[in-house]
Amino acid sequence: MIVVVGAKGMLGHDLMEVLEGDVRGLDLPELDITDLASVRKSLLTLRPRLIVNAAAYTDVDGCEANVEQAMAVNGEGVGLLALTAREIGAKLVQVSTDYVFDGNKGEPYLEDDAIGPLSIYGESKLAGELNAAMAPEFLIVRTQWLYGLHGKNFVETMLRLAAERSELSVVDDQVGSPTFTRDLALAIKALLDKGCCGTYHVANAGFCSWNEFARAIFVEEGVAVTVSHMSTEQLNRPARRPLYSTLDCGKLAADAGFVPRPWREALKEYLEIRKK
Repeated sequence: MIVVVGAKGMLGHDLMEVLEGDVRGLDLPELDITDLASVRKSLLTLRPRLIVNAAAYTDVDGCEANVEQAMAVNGEGVGLLALTAREIGAKLVQVSTDYVFDGNKGEPYLEDDAIGPLSIYGESKLAGELNAAMAPEFLIVRTQWLYGLHGKNFVETMLRLAAERSELSVVDDQVGSPTFTRDLALAIKALLDKGCCGTYHVANAGFCSWNEFARAIFVEEGVAVTVSHMSTEQLNRPARRPLYSTLDCGKLAADAGFVPRPWREALKEYLEIRKK
């Protein structure tokens, strides 16, 4: 049996559709990963062979104001899953982030590059990675810039704002790889099918700035809106972001035979599906 924790979330929905076999989904209120009794009750009853954790506190700026909650969900909660996984002999998959890096490398990050989170969110997700390693077998999947059909995301925000305004300002000095959650779910399945363990990077191929991503969304949708440039400094958000945090996915291709498609191709499919 496979248990997907955070099954109601954007990635969780896609994992439930993509993973094969006896797949059970758990989420609040039936499972609270910050509560050991809740974790043990659910997992000791089901006794899965595999636990995939897609639950997270992903409000990057909110984490700065809610440090305890961020650490409880993204760090300590993963530890509780790992301890229970150890008790039942299950493998744990933990989804992590490019925010564990400081963005100063200047080229795509490899799995064993030095870490250096700039924000509470990044620190909490790094704590989750370290705690996941307490499981008897673990797979850490770092990803970035997620969007999908079952949750709030940048694509939907841009389209909503474009319907309200004729001009938008979007940062142009943060660079990464927009990643469709369905593609991420398929990559996780490929890694599991090959029995991979350890840390892997997964993102759609290619990279762009948030500004370029916004422009691509509007081009694909045929939306007429002016997109102006602005810097991260001008945006002045509470949490610091890595400016160049693209992920090298070569290990994923080598070990699992999964080569992510270009981000623009994935975006086109997403925009087509969301209209149905």
